[in-house]
Amino acid sequence: MDIQIPNLRHLRVFLAVSKLKSITRASEQIFLSQPAITQAIAKLEKQLSTQFFERHSDGMYPTESGEAWQKRVVRALDYLQEATNDILREHNQREQNTKTVLAQISTTQLKALVAVCEAQNFSIASRNLGVSQSSVHRAARDLEKLLGILLFDKTSIGINATPAAKTLAKASKLAFSELRQGIYEIHAMQFHDVSTISLGSMPLARTTILPKSILKFSDRHPDVNVKVIEGPYPDLLHHLRHGDIDIVLGALRYPAPADDVIQEELWHPPLSIVCREDHPLLQIDNVTAADLAQYSWVVPAENTPTRQAFETIFTQAGTEQPTRIVESSSQILIRELLVESNRLTLISAHQMEREINLGILKILSFPLEHTRRPIGLCVRKSWLPTVTQTHFLSVLRDISDKFR
Repeated sequence: MDIQIPNLRHLRVFLAVSKLKSITRASEQIFLSQPAITQAIAKLEKQLSTQFFERHSDGMYPTESGEAWQKRVVRALDYLQEATNDILREHNQREQNTKTVLAQISTTQLKALVAVCEAQNFSIASRNLGVSQSSVHRAARDLEKLLGILLFDKTSIGINATPAAKTLAKASKLAFSELRQGIYEIHAMQFHDVSTISLGSMPLARTTILPKSILKFSDRHPDVNVKVIEGPYPDLLHHLRHGDIDIVLGALRYPAPADDVIQEELWHPPLSIVCREDHPLLQIDNVTAADLAQYSWVVPAENTPTRQAFETIFTQAGTEQPTRIVESSSQILIRELLVESNRLTLISAHQMEREINLGILKILSFPLEHTRRPIGLCVRKSWLPTVTQTHFLSVLRDISDKFR
């Protein structure tokens, strides 16, 4: 479901009425006419298909939807306010009133900023937004003029976003994510929960707890979509911190990879050395690290937990590291390389469970208790999950308990 981000000016009007419980008082505070305020609230209610206020003789009071929406709007605008404060402070724009500046920023300008920062090109950004290139240029330049700060530097191959642009773009994405959360909550209150669970998953989780969790979760929430992003851990962490996804599921990093995320451990699976069914090492009773070093390997990229465990096998034994390496985390590629050669891999047996049960692959007996690694969740510290998202997390925890 395509979620349209509401007009920021309408959101500020909504907050004023929520706080003051009166269109008249809100009109005096934000310097808008009463008809304009009434029209803004009506447009917002129509866009979200809900009623935000109940009119009483002593004022306007938020409905259940209104209370939920108010909480999300406050959090969204806080992201933008904090980023604006940081940018203006960094550039010594003391004469600028940050609240006044934020009040003039539009949703269109922030969408353009995010699109250009991601594409590093105005033409590509305009295509991604489905608007003309001139519209994106105008929105970006208007935002620069409003802030009094350069947001984009021209280069020979395109443009580079300045640190100020990156700061505000990140805050914008987090604010938009917060507003989507609010829209999901309103739909759920209307018994029409069509929200989306967005998460990034590392290889082990994709073949174990994630598919089982999705199936169990979908039994209760058949209309909720689950969007799974795959990729290297640094990319998934970036998407998490910028609000593109809300959960990263996989091997945890210690210490925590950033100060704005928190981790939750789910279980500690050990790693196993896996090979084809008739591998020569299966005929040896006591395999040593020196034996392992004689063969070619398929292992993940450097600095990943599994790669570190692989290197530790040989370091602790005082044996040189294997030099014939294929570097990949693709389970399909790993399986084919193992089946067609004498290569070895270090992997959780859960990831190759089907192939092992069919007898295509075998676990090589070798002491690997030291390779137990924590698998779990990584989320933003500031993340406030919806009821639906909270239930999905509960399902993940329940399924993980069965793997302990």
